Amino acid sequence: MTDTATKILDVGQELIQTRGYSAMSFQHIAGRVGIKKPSIIHHFPSKATLGVAIIRRYRDTFTSQLDAIKKNPQTSAWEALDFYFSPYLHFAQTPDTVCLCGALAGEIPALPEEMRLEVKQFMEDHQSWLEGILQNGRRNGELTFSETPARLARMLFNTLQGTLLVKRSTDDLSQLNDVIKVIKRMLK
Repeated sequence: MTDTATKILDVGQELIQTRGYSAMSFQHIAGRVGIKKPSIIHHFPSKATLGVAIIRRYRDTFTSQLDAIKKNPQTSAWEALDFYFSPYLHFAQTPDTVCLCGALAGEIPALPEEMRLEVKQFMEDHQSWLEGILQNGRRNGELTFSETPARLARMLFNTLQGTLLVKRSTDDLSQLNDVIKVIKRMLK
């Protein structure tokens, strides 16, 4: 991938995470990257193509990181969960940024079908990863909970995603910190 394509993806992702897909335009991106609109079209022929590329890159980055943690036998369930919480904490410390796929989920009815599928896959992948960490943590005696790992994974994922949106609305970082504290207490 060229430097220009990477910059386009970076700016496009930032715009989606702070303003939303509907508010992102090739004109905004071109101005921020310092190129003309046709240069974007050369790399990404449509807004949907760009959107899919942004989501796939985002998903691939998280997937490789989460897989590395899951495959490392030295990583405890608590370390895996702390790693998982870290991007949420990072996003919460910025004034307007939320998870890319969380931002897109709010716009699902307006998204092209290929983007909807990518967002859905992101959500399913994260819940599946959390389920695996919860299963292993319970099996190893690190985590204690009464709910099924699948249901608990859904609850954790949905709670974290929703809390970012609430934090964005209230500008209250304690929202996320409190949620993470409660999650940790639930699992002890």
